[in-house]
Amino acid sequence: MQPPIGVPAILDLKRQYLIPCLYHFYRTPPQIVRGQGVYLYDAEGKRYLDLFAGVSVHALGHCHPEMVAAITEQVQTLQHTTTIYLTEPIARLAESLAAVLPGELRSTFFCASGSEANEGAALLAMLYTGRKGFVALTDGLHGRTRLGTNLTHIPMWRTDPHPPQDVVHVPRPNCRDCPFGKCAGSCSWECVSAVEQAILTHPCGKPAAMFVEIVQGNGGINVAPAGYYPRLREVLDRHGCLLVADEVQTGFGRTGRMFAVEDEGIAPDILTGGKALGGGTPIGFFSTTPHIAACYTRPGASTFGGNPVTAVAGIAFLRILQRDRLVERSAGLGAFLRSRLGRLTSRFDFVREVRGRGLMIGVEFAPRGETPAAAVLDIVLEKLKDRGYLLGKTGASRNVLAWMPPLIVSPEQLEEAADALESVFQTL
Repeated sequence: MQPPIGVPAILDLKRQYLIPCLYHFYRTPPQIVRGQGVYLYDAEGKRYLDLFAGVSVHALGHCHPEMVAAITEQVQTLQHTTTIYLTEPIARLAESLAAVLPGELRSTFFCASGSEANEGAALLAMLYTGRKGFVALTDGLHGRTRLGTNLTHIPMWRTDPHPPQDVVHVPRPNCRDCPFGKCAGSCSWECVSAVEQAILTHPCGKPAAMFVEIVQGNGGINVAPAGYYPRLREVLDRHGCLLVADEVQTGFGRTGRMFAVEDEGIAPDILTGGKALGGGTPIGFFSTTPHIAACYTRPGASTFGGNPVTAVAGIAFLRILQRDRLVERSAGLGAFLRSRLGRLTSRFDFVREVRGRGLMIGVEFAPRGETPAAAVLDIVLEKLKDRGYLLGKTGASRNVLAWMPPLIVSPEQLEEAADALESVFQTL
């Protein structure tokens, strides 16, 4: 193996050969060369506690030995064929997935990314309903395809200069800063009424589906108030509009449940996912009920969707996730971490709120004097990186520190990272 070429050389290659939309974290970025468990290592041998998990991908940590063994064996046996040939792994993965999906969801289409999964879910909704419009929440993110970026509301990700007019965004439920000027506990669920109004006045006629992230990831780890989704489900059912739950980030234990929607007492008509299921190999999927799936009979394919390598990785992932009870572990560790981080809100005036579920937690920053909140967060991220801790940033204003560690992280490692964060805060 050749030695690492170093950060300056990589940055030079990036400037020459990559499209400039591909950004990286940090003013002085490390060159990551190896991962093991909850740790990443740079070219200089420095170790970092990874608390972002490849943006909610490495639920089992980096290079889990059982995952590596399953992938290696399959690569050496049959690496790729596409869905036009009959192979067992894709069918076995669909079977394993059906066993953990909520409600009556049983039928799955595999693809190569969450963006592709949401695009496929939109197509399926249009085929089933015969309609063409969509509704989505503000501060949501649903991918980088043309429809995905327009289902998305976060300004920095809406890069299409000529967006189609088939998506209507409605205010996300936000009791702290209610867009309708109401107070929690004394409102009439105006946020739900806004959805019904959007359905009735949609420029495309009644829409095919509404896309939601049960816990919004890139929007700032936003959690809807209890009771919102059951009421939303009633409105959608009344107007024959499907509910698509985007669980690309939240699925497979991230929020302390197998899927975040399970906390809401409802089941979606279509669920999209990916990320963690592939164990680091590219994967996406959308799943639905057999009744809805029956409408999709014209030819459909995904060149790399459900390929043998990714399929065996997914099968191994689900087996380990359930055997090691990592979903339940996420719920317990998340409660511990929220409590630990919550103590910071009373000590530091630039910490506005700590929120989330399971091991998907956001620390929202407020401005500090004349320094914007996003700039405060960038300083914190840089200092944490220098101390050996990698976290994420999210939020429509990029002012939310995101904790999404591997589900195998220990309480001691979380305490150590929280202590480091508190120490960084004291230096500001």
